[in-house]
Amino acid sequence: MLSFKKTIIFIIYLYIGVAVAQVKNIGLPKLINYKKTEYGGGSQNWDIGQDKNGNLYFANTSGLLQFNGTSWSKSTIPNATVRSLKISEDGKIYLGGYSEFGYFETNKNGKLVYTSLSKLVGPNSKKIIDFVWKTHIVNGEVFFQTFYRTYIYKDGKISVLEAPNRFQFSFVVNNTLYFQDIEDGLLEYRNGKLVKLPGTEIFNNTEVWGLLPFQKNKLLVVTQDKGLYIYDNGTLKPWLCEADAFVKKNNSLGGRILMDKFIVLNSVLNGIIICDEEGKIIQHINNQKGLQNNTALNSFVDKTNNLWLGLDNGICFVNENSPFTYLESSYGLGAVYASAIYDGNLYVGTNQGVFSHDWKKSFKEESFTFLEGTAGQAWNMQVIDGQLFCSHNRGLFTINSGKAGKFLDDKRGYLSLKPLPGKPGFLIGSNYHGFAIFEKTPSGWQFRNQIEGFNISDSKFCTDGTNVWLRKDVAYRLKLSADLRRFNTVNTYDSLDGKLKGITSVQQINGVVYFQSNNRFFTYNALNDNFIEDKKLSAYFKGLPMIRYCFEDNKGNIGYFYNESSMGMLMRNANGGYKNVLSSFAPLSGNLVYFFESVNTIDTDDIFIGITEGLVHYNPQLQNTHPPKPKAFIRSFTYANDTLVTGNMARVKDIDILYKFNNVKFTFSSPIYDNPENIRFTYKLEGFDEDWSTRTNVPVKEYTNLREGSYRMLVKVVDSYGVMSDPTAISFDVSPPYYRHPVAYLLYVGVIAFGVYFVRRRLQAKIRKSKYYETLEQRRLYLERETKIKQEQYELEKEIERLKNEQLRVKILTKDKELVNNSLQVVKKNKLLNGIIHKLKDIDAEVTDEAAKLRFGKLQKTIVKELTTDKSWNNLEKHIRNVHFDFLKRLKDKYPTITPREMDLSTYLLMNMSTKEIAEIMNISDGGVELARYRLRKKLDLPRKENLTGFLMNI
Repeated sequence: MLSFKKTIIFIIYLYIGVAVAQVKNIGLPKLINYKKTEYGGGSQNWDIGQDKNGNLYFANTSGLLQFNGTSWSKSTIPNATVRSLKISEDGKIYLGGYSEFGYFETNKNGKLVYTSLSKLVGPNSKKIIDFVWKTHIVNGEVFFQTFYRTYIYKDGKISVLEAPNRFQFSFVVNNTLYFQDIEDGLLEYRNGKLVKLPGTEIFNNTEVWGLLPFQKNKLLVVTQDKGLYIYDNGTLKPWLCEADAFVKKNNSLGGRILMDKFIVLNSVLNGIIICDEEGKIIQHINNQKGLQNNTALNSFVDKTNNLWLGLDNGICFVNENSPFTYLESSYGLGAVYASAIYDGNLYVGTNQGVFSHDWKKSFKEESFTFLEGTAGQAWNMQVIDGQLFCSHNRGLFTINSGKAGKFLDDKRGYLSLKPLPGKPGFLIGSNYHGFAIFEKTPSGWQFRNQIEGFNISDSKFCTDGTNVWLRKDVAYRLKLSADLRRFNTVNTYDSLDGKLKGITSVQQINGVVYFQSNNRFFTYNALNDNFIEDKKLSAYFKGLPMIRYCFEDNKGNIGYFYNESSMGMLMRNANGGYKNVLSSFAPLSGNLVYFFESVNTIDTDDIFIGITEGLVHYNPQLQNTHPPKPKAFIRSFTYANDTLVTGNMARVKDIDILYKFNNVKFTFSSPIYDNPENIRFTYKLEGFDEDWSTRTNVPVKEYTNLREGSYRMLVKVVDSYGVMSDPTAISFDVSPPYYRHPVAYLLYVGVIAFGVYFVRRRLQAKIRKSKYYETLEQRRLYLERETKIKQEQYELEKEIERLKNEQLRVKILTKDKELVNNSLQVVKKNKLLNGIIHKLKDIDAEVTDEAAKLRFGKLQKTIVKELTTDKSWNNLEKHIRNVHFDFLKRLKDKYPTITPREMDLSTYLLMNMSTKEIAEIMNISDGGVELARYRLRKKLDLPRKENLTGFLMNI
C-alpha cells in the first residue's frame, strides 16, 4: 500500500515536472536574433554567462559584451578578443582571450574595470601561447585553459598545469573538471593532478566539444564529427540515436543540458537540435527556421530556462520556456484565419489557401502541404456532422481524404457555416450576399437556396432555430420562414436596456445567444421583445478589459478579444466555474488577425491560434512557466558629467549632488528577454512627481533643474504577461546652491544680525550726529538769525543813520536853500539899499533944505553903514563851503586844475540852483553863468549829451 502511494506521488510529481518544464514538439519557440550592428561587437560569440542580476555576458571577438535586456555595452581587454568566461559568486567575470586572461569587476561607479592576471605569471615560466579557450571556476580555483597549459588562479597567485601532450578542451560536470588530451583521451583533475579516464583513448583522433551529465552519474561525450558517446564508470559506448546521426552529419560544437532532461546540441552546418534522453530530436532550429546563422559556437541556458546561442555571426535568443510555439513562414504558412483537425490531419486556412500537415508526424522538419484547388482566401474551417467544410472567397467546399472536394456553391464567397437548431439535415451559411441554406441528401451536402429578404451577412452570426442574429452597427433579428427560403421579418435593436446604449457583439455560449455591451451579457426575451441580463455571466467579465467579441470552444472555455488585437480566455474548471487567463496571451498582442481571430481548441494540451504570420500552438498546461515576478533595475544614474552603472552594483549608497549639477538622467533595464518589445516601465521621482508615470517602453528618463532636497527614484517594470515587479529605488540629495545652503542661511542670519546691529549703531550714531548737527544747525541758525538781526539792526541803524543823514542833508539843503534865499534876499536888500542910496543922492542934490539934506545925509550914512557892516554874504559862502566840504574835496582831488570860482559854480549847481539865482549870487549876468558852465564842462571833460548837474551829484 505504501509503495502504491509512493508510486502515485511520483507520477504526480513527474506530471507536474513535465507540465512546467518541457520542450514542445509542435512548432518552434520564438527566436530573437541580435546582429553585430545591434550589440556593437564582432561577429563571433564563443561563450555566454549570466550574473546574479540577470545580466548576460558574451565572449565576443572584439571584447566582453554585456546585455541587460534593454541595452548593450562592450568592455575590452588587451588583444581585444575574448574566447571564454565564467562569473564567480562574488560577481567577478573571469575571462580569457588571446595570450591574455584576467577578470572584470565593478568599481565604485559600477563600471566594469579589467584586472590582468596574466601579468602574475612568473618571468621564468613559459610564454603564454595562443588562445585561452576555456575558463572554469571549481572549488574556489579559477582555471584558464590553453592548448599547452592551464593557468590556475587562487589566493592572488598563479600556478601552471602542464598538458601531458596537448590539451584540446576542458569541461566541468557536477563540479568536476575534465580535460581532453590529444594522446591520453579524457583526464579528470583530482587534487592538482590529472587522472586518465580508462577507455577514452578513442577520442585521440577527434575533438571532444562537449561533456554533459547524463542520467545516473553518466557522461555524454559530444565529439565534433564522430557522434555521441556515453561514458559510464570506465565503459564507453556510442549512443546510436537520431541525435547521433545529426552530429555525424553536421559536426557538433558541444551542447548544453536544458530543463535537466533535454539536450541541446550545437552544430557547425545546421544550427542546433534539442533532443530528449532517448536521443529523439524534438526541435531543430536552423537558418531555414529563422536562425540567422547555421554555426552555433556555444549555447547557454539562462535562469528562466530559456536558451541563448552564440553564433559564428550574431547572437540568438530561443524562448523555450513559453507555452507558445510558432508555425510560421518556415513551415510555408501565411496569415491564418482558421484551423481544424480532421481525419488525422491538421488543416489550416490562410490568405493563400488551405494547407495540411499529418497530425501524428513530427513538426520539426516537414512543412505543410498545399491542397490543390484551394488557392485564395480561406475564411473559415469547421467540422459539422462529421464533415470538414471550408468557407472560401470562391465558395463553400468540403475536404475529404486530404483533398478539396467540389464547391457546393461557387457563385458566392462564404464566411462561415452553422447547423440550424431544430432542423437536422440543414445548414445555414453566411456569404457575401446574405445567407444560404444547405441540405444533406443521400449523395451528400447540397446547396438548396439563397434566403431572400436580407442581403447583409457576418461571419459571427448566431441562430436559435427560428431567428438569425447578427450585428452590423445595430443588432438584427431575422425570422426565417417555415420553408427556409426567406426572412419574413427583420427587426433592429440599438440598445440592451434604457441605460446601456449600443450593442458590441452577438455570440452563442452553451447553446444560448448572448448580446454584450460594456462586458454585460443579455439574453433575448421573445415574450416582451426585450433583453434580460445574465448577471452570473456578466460577473465573470467584471474587471476585465472591455471586450469586442467572445466565443465558446469545444471544451467549454470562453475566449475573448479586446483592443485591436489582444485576447484572453476564461478556462472552464471542474466545478463549472471559470478561471481567467489573460497575461499568458500577452505575447500574442498585436499579432492576431483582426476581426477574423481564429482559436481552435483540440484538447487540454493543444490549442491553435491564428496570427498574421502563421499559426501558434498554445499549451495551457505550461501557462505558469514564466517567472512569477520580474525585476526592475535602474541601469544607470548620470549626474555631474559622471555615470553610475547602478545595474552592476549590489547596493548604491545615498548620493549627494551639487546644485550646479541638478540635471540627472536615469536609464532602466530588466532581464526580461522573451518579449522585450512588450515590456513597459513606470517610474516616479519622490520629491518631484506626485504619481507614477504612464507605462512606456522608453527606458530613459531625465530631470532638469531640480531644486535642492532629498529625492528617491522608483522604477517598476511590467513584463509581456502583465506582471508588475516590485519597485527598485535609488536615493539622492541635491545640495542647495551656496546662497541657499544652511551655512549660507546662518551667514545670512549673522549678516542680518550684524546688519541690524550695524544699522542700529549707525542710526544711533546718525541720530547723535543728527542731534549734534541739529544743535549746530540750530546754533548756526540762531547765530544766523542773531547775525541777521544784528545785520538788520546794523542795516536799520545805517538806514536810520542814512535817513538821519538824508534828513540832515535835506535839512542842510533846506538850510542851504533858505540860506541861499536869505542870501538872495540880502543881495536884493543890498541892491535895494544901494538903489535907495542912489536915489537919496539924487534927492540930496535936488533938495535945498539943509535940514532935509542933513536928514537925508544921516539916512544915507546909516544905509551905507548897514551895507558896510553886513557880513551875511561872507558867512553864506563860508557856510556853503562847510556843508559841501566833502564834495569840494572829491572834486578838487579828481580835477586838481579846477578854480575856486568853478568850485563855487559846481556847488551852486549841486544845490540845484537856477541860472538866475547863480547869476545873482555870483553877481554876474545870466550869460556869464552859461559861459562859466561851458568852461566847467570842458574842465570836467564832459560830453555834450551828459548832464552836468547829474555828473556832479555822482562825484
